[in-house]
Amino acid sequence: MSGIARGRLQEERRNWRKEHPYGFHARPANTGGQTNLLVWQCGIPGVPNTPWAGGVYKLVMEFSEDYPSRPPRCRFDPPLFHPNVYPSGTVCLSILDADKGWRPSITVKQILLGVQSLLDSPNASDPANGDAYALFTRSKAAYTDKIRQIAAKSAQDAAE
Repeated sequence: MSGIARGRLQEERRNWRKEHPYGFHARPANTGGQTNLLVWQCGIPGVPNTPWAGGVYKLVMEFSEDYPSRPPRCRFDPPLFHPNVYPSGTVCLSILDADKGWRPSITVKQILLGVQSLLDSPNASDPANGDAYALFTRSKAAYTDKIRQIAAKSAQDAAE
């Protein structure tokens, strides 16, 4: 790993441990007893008073050797039913796109807060999942019911 990427990710980890938003978690993966700074396991809570409330959604952040010049790849595992989440789980968000809104100054905390905000505020002009987009645009009530079911399952899985 390049010295720049390693140093930045170690700094991100220290900052996260000192202060992070309530209900979130983010930590480098443990692979074979080794801390892997290039892969982080994260949890994003649903915003209260939204259909996503009650759930904590697992997100994997994968950093490249070119970080922070290039954004991490962020994917939900398991994939979420959402207009801006590809069926693979990869998040479609401008701040995660090197050709759109990515800036090297964006932090892990800002990414996770941005993804959380995206959950309840889909970007209908940049769909990534045809089924979720179609339901979202065709019947907001049916889409909301489906999201509430996902949130309930996520909350149940977290309790087990």
